[in-house]
Amino acid sequence: MSVPSAQSEDLLFDAARRGDVSTLHELLGRGLKVDTTNAKGFTPLVLASYDNHYDAVVMLLNAGANPNAQDVTGNTALMGVSFKGYPDIARLLIERGADLNLQNGSGGTALMFATMFGRNALVRLLLEAGADQTMQDARGLTALHLAGQQGNAEAWALLGGAPPQA
Repeated sequence: MSVPSAQSEDLLFDAARRGDVSTLHELLGRGLKVDTTNAKGFTPLVLASYDNHYDAVVMLLNAGANPNAQDVTGNTALMGVSFKGYPDIARLLIERGADLNLQNGSGGTALMFATMFGRNALVRLLLEAGADQTMQDARGLTALHLAGQQGNAEAWALLGGAPPQA
């Protein structure tokens, strides 16, 4: 007897949240689509990334998950890990083709999230990978502006901000 589709999808999202690689593998093997979305537009990859489940992220990417899938507000897995502070998953997503410069519905980018939340290892990683620091959000702010607003001196320096005058 097969599990109803909606229930199977719920199991898929739950397995992604928990990082349960064997259940993810089993459900995808039953024909569920790796980029299935829930009501908020989250894919299993977004959920596994956001909850810091590296092995599940690897498995989902190997199964063909789109690293640039956006939820209903335009956020991606890379944006989520930049907000949360998971450089290993960010590096993996970048290696697998995550677009460094995608913008969400407010114009935010992964670099902006990393800057706003003091994830300076991610600021460095994103810049080294080629993130465009001149991009502006819907308010016209760049990552450098956000670093200044947040008092994030390290990000300010990484983004090329001039040191304050004495």
